[in-house]
Amino acid sequence: MAGIQEFEKALDQSDRSVAHFEEQSALRRVQHFLHSTPAAVPFIVLISAIIIFGLAIGGKFFSSYTLTLILQQIAIVGILGAAQTLVILTAGIDLSIGVIMVISAVVMGNCAVTYGIPAPISVAIGLAVGGFCGLLNGFLVAKMKLPPFIVTLGTWYVVMSSNFIYSANETIRDADVDAVAPFLHFFGASFKIGSAVFTLGVIMMVLLVLGLWYALNHTAWGRHLYAVGDDPEAAQLSGIRVDRVLLGTYAIAGLIAGLAAWVSIGRNGSISPSAAVTDYNLQAITAAVIGGISLFGGRGSILGTLIGAMIVGVVSMGLNMLGADPQWKVFLTGVLIISAVAVDQWIRKVAG
Repeated sequence: MAGIQEFEKALDQSDRSVAHFEEQSALRRVQHFLHSTPAAVPFIVLISAIIIFGLAIGGKFFSSYTLTLILQQIAIVGILGAAQTLVILTAGIDLSIGVIMVISAVVMGNCAVTYGIPAPISVAIGLAVGGFCGLLNGFLVAKMKLPPFIVTLGTWYVVMSSNFIYSANETIRDADVDAVAPFLHFFGASFKIGSAVFTLGVIMMVLLVLGLWYALNHTAWGRHLYAVGDDPEAAQLSGIRVDRVLLGTYAIAGLIAGLAAWVSIGRNGSISPSAAVTDYNLQAITAAVIGGISLFGGRGSILGTLIGAMIVGVVSMGLNMLGADPQWKVFLTGVLIISAVAVDQWIRKVAG
């Protein structure tokens, strides 16, 4: 009994302090929230832009017709942005995505209108051309171990020149497409819900983004893609076939560019090879970066890319309705890009 009492006396003299963790500051909690929810920042920016332009312009800006018109205008960039997002998530980049779309559209148009091939088969051929171009990029990056920037810069020149040589820079008119292959205009069809006007191209963009979001977040392929972008060496050591993931990602991006080609025919009506000089590449990258996709790979949500495209569309529409100089759109886009990269660096400190 005495022994127990002596033992209890020793316990009484022991340190009774309890380990505790320092409570995080409000700023730190915000940082963690933004790190776990990459689409939150662009969503906040989008809502803010809508409110600002709505207050400046009035009820006309908030009309369902205006807001759905913005969606129609960003359909092509939204789809290309989704393709670009897949590549950027692997810590790569595809500078050729825009010209792949154009040459796919030119092939679709020539096969259907010039060669008389049935329109559905012509669309399949155009999609195959896009997929092949993406596969070529993937092979050079994954198998030949060449830098994505240099590879896709080179294929940008190759594909663009091939586009002009093949087409002889001849535009296929809207009337000719309608007369011979109206199926190519499928995604240009529209329908109304009240005063809102939607095109099938907009529906395709939304369905594509949602499908890719599910694949990236709920399939092994998506987890592997994020892992490769975050740390390819660690991914390789964990048993992931990095080269296969890269090859597949670039091929899928090319296939999506082919889909964007079909949507662009419905949107524009005619098929012009000179569209290759349009800055579709930069627009797609801009949508992804403003949407919170990290250029360092491995972080971001494809939903953010769609929101990023919508931000650019809202800013463009708002400035047009205010009658502002078009250069303000370019200026604000540059500010948004720099801000997005700065926020991404700040958020990444949490992971570091």
